[in-house]
Amino acid sequence: MSEDVVSKADYCISQKQGSSRGLTQPLGSRYTLVVSLLKSASTVSLWTFASRITGLVRELLIASAFGASALTDAFNVAFRIPNLFRRLFAEGAFSQAFVPVLAASKAQNGEEATRQVIDHVATLLAWSLLVLSLMGVLAAPWLVWVMASGLQQQPESYLAAVNMTRWMFPYIGFMSMVALSAGILNTWKRFAIPAATPVLLNVSMIVAAWLLAPWLKSKGYEAIYALPVGVMLGGVLQLTLQIPALKKLGLLPQLGVSWKAVKNAASDPASRQIASLMLPALLGVGVAQISLLINTQIASHLAPGSVSWLTYADRLMEFPTAILGVALGAVLMPQLAAARAKGDQAEYSAMLDWGLRLVVLLALPCAAALLIFSQPLVSVLYHYGAFTDKDVQQTTLALSGYGVGLLGLVAIKVLAPGYYASQDIKTPVKIAVIVLCFTQLMNVVLVPYMAHAGLAWSIGLGALLNAAWLLVGLLRKGSFKPLPGWLLFGLKVMIATALLTAFLYHVASHFDWLGMRHQVGLRLGTMTLVLAASGVIYFGCLRLFGLRWQTFVRR
Repeated sequence: MSEDVVSKADYCISQKQGSSRGLTQPLGSRYTLVVSLLKSASTVSLWTFASRITGLVRELLIASAFGASALTDAFNVAFRIPNLFRRLFAEGAFSQAFVPVLAASKAQNGEEATRQVIDHVATLLAWSLLVLSLMGVLAAPWLVWVMASGLQQQPESYLAAVNMTRWMFPYIGFMSMVALSAGILNTWKRFAIPAATPVLLNVSMIVAAWLLAPWLKSKGYEAIYALPVGVMLGGVLQLTLQIPALKKLGLLPQLGVSWKAVKNAASDPASRQIASLMLPALLGVGVAQISLLINTQIASHLAPGSVSWLTYADRLMEFPTAILGVALGAVLMPQLAAARAKGDQAEYSAMLDWGLRLVVLLALPCAAALLIFSQPLVSVLYHYGAFTDKDVQQTTLALSGYGVGLLGLVAIKVLAPGYYASQDIKTPVKIAVIVLCFTQLMNVVLVPYMAHAGLAWSIGLGALLNAAWLLVGLLRKGSFKPLPGWLLFGLKVMIATALLTAFLYHVASHFDWLGMRHQVGLRLGTMTLVLAASGVIYFGCLRLFGLRWQTFVRR
């Protein structure tokens, strides 16, 4: 075997060639495929990185301006409600059903027939969203009560959550159409625009928190109401950005406005197939959202600020999950579905192997950082203005819990598409239901002792169980056959991660990150040096072990 174990991810040869040395063989079509996947994943990761950077700026401004209070809890609850439905219908069940069917249609029936599928699906989705948005606005008081009845302990906070829910619920309509557009563009391998759109939401909210909030406060209104305005503006801008890209490809959906057009769309076999796949997908995604709903409900009954502490920690946890997990999931889903449609099992398994190696290589050190270095991260990013020392400590506790499950959270983004691409949605659903029960059992055990942090730990442990179960299922089905070299590869990554962990522990213990609150330049400069040194230690160690990162990126 080659000394460079990770080079197996290059897939320079196929299993048909029967070689075990990877890099010594001629580069073939599978290598070209992996280069294409890596280039696409890099594009998505770069834009996602930009999104997360602007997202951190957004959260920094919100934390500095509003801290963690009953009103910030109200906004976070109100924002979670349309996001819950968005994840349920748009980026969740709809995308899981739509993308595999679209990719299969493109591979088997050609682009012209697939355009008609897009028109029909878009018509049905648009009308469904219109009805759902109207119902959501009317049902806002009930939705807030279901999500966080504990807000009623402070009537002003509860009323604010209801009002902001009404403002923001139509956001689901914009974002669901964005999900439709992203599915189309990703299937046609145009990954940049869908990956770039979240930046617009962050920029809109930054402008709202920076400029509109002070203006509202000067007029005697609650400044927090600037944030829903930013959310809605962000939704409009994200959908608008998709239109030129779809027009350029000739794929801008033609929406039917008559009842006859809706009936024709509903009778399309592809539409019915998507609808049939969405039913189990709704249950699967719904399980995750039920878990989020239960956790928010529990947090709303804990100390004021608990919902916000979890939200701030969640934003930091989403940084690695989005940059790596979401990017890989977005790139792999249409490619896995296309491989399945063509019956190319070797290509399908090779892509999963490549994705999982990247997950281990990048998510494991990130998980160690969230566990060991959480307080410095929270201090540098949030500890300004109204964000107190207590807020730092409580957010740190939650972030550590998320760190426990980071590897699982990222791995799910690669493993679940392995099922969805085969149009097997029932298996992940069954696993998700069992994991939900496990998570709530953990809540019963941990929350009485750890308060809001127990909720984060439950999610982390549940994610590890979910990912392990999905992996075992793929292995048992024979869908995923790991290529040689995993044991040595994993050992090298673990040793490098251990050295990184020791370094971060030393730095976290020998600097007073809370005490440097008013020394912004010193704190930012120190953090920059620490992060740079961490990269040198981790990747330098791997390089000494003979594991070459450039094997992932060379052309």
